[in-house]
Amino acid sequence: MKFIKGRLEGTYIIEHDVFGDERGFFLETYNAREFEAAGIKLDFVQDNWSRSARNTVRGLHYQINPGQDKLVRVVSGEVFDVAVDIRHGSPTFGQWDGCYLSAENKKQFFIPKGFAHGFCVISDSADFMYKCSEFYSPKDERGIIWNDPDINVKWPLKGDPILSKRDLGSPTLGKSEKYFRI
Repeated sequence: MKFIKGRLEGTYIIEHDVFGDERGFFLETYNAREFEAAGIKLDFVQDNWSRSARNTVRGLHYQINPGQDKLVRVVSGEVFDVAVDIRHGSPTFGQWDGCYLSAENKKQFFIPKGFAHGFCVISDSADFMYKCSEFYSPKDERGIIWNDPDINVKWPLKGDPILSKRDLGSPTLGKSEKYFRI
């Protein structure tokens, strides 16, 4: 595994050693020793899988009390994945970083606590999988509006996004409570 530091402190893009032949391929998607060697020591407690249609935007989501670290990947299709620094006092507060994740490139994105997360689907559909360091807690779920003009994510959408009612009702970062501080 190769851990490439993201533009925002604590985020990583992870590239894998892929072993392939005429039968197909094999790769490790998670190895605790290699993550620990890269400075990421945590225990994942929940795996999630979502499927979404083209132009779906999910996010920008995060949890509080205590938050969730996420390791995300795509097993079918392609998405543009985004992390937003919501740690008050961070030199990159309110900034975002994004990367393309696909079944073809097999990359993963590690997003630590203190970041909002979202993605948009750029293929016909995408199967998105992610590991979480904390259990999902509906009462601790929060969000930021996907098109917050102060964050200004450059979503690679073709047409209008497909959004949930919940995501449409999310506040801007400026109107969100200050849950994470450095």
